[in-house]
Amino acid sequence: MLYTETKIEVRYAETDQMGVVYHANYLVWMELGRNHFIEESLGLRYYDMEQLGFLSPVIDVSIHYGKPLRYGKEAIVKTWLLAYDGLRVTYGYEICYADSGEIAITGETKHVCVTKDDFKPVALKRELKDWHEKYLQALEEG
Repeated sequence: MLYTETKIEVRYAETDQMGVVYHANYLVWMELGRNHFIEESLGLRYYDMEQLGFLSPVIDVSIHYGKPLRYGKEAIVKTWLLAYDGLRVTYGYEICYADSGEIAITGETKHVCVTKDDFKPVALKRELKDWHEKYLQALEEG
């Protein structure tokens, strides 16, 4: 399976009163992992997509919580391409403790490509052929 690993140092500001990572911060870490995957595994950049007049908003997200992460620990965000159908792309994630490998969360985000001006969905095969080809290639390698 084609994937990347992104190291995260849990900062105090990312924790709640219970001393564990506040749940919404996992979404930020998933974005970091996704961007790293796109750049390292696909050789593409979201920034370049935006410069062409397109965006890729999250249309669905799911997170399943395991062992909570705490301040001062290091986490690893493992990210991979889970699905792609020409219009929608789904990334998979596993965030775990760097030292023990214990799973903090597993999750998925689903995205669609839209025009920047009016948020109309577009087919990557037609509008962003390089992205389409890279997604297909990643699925074949996975």
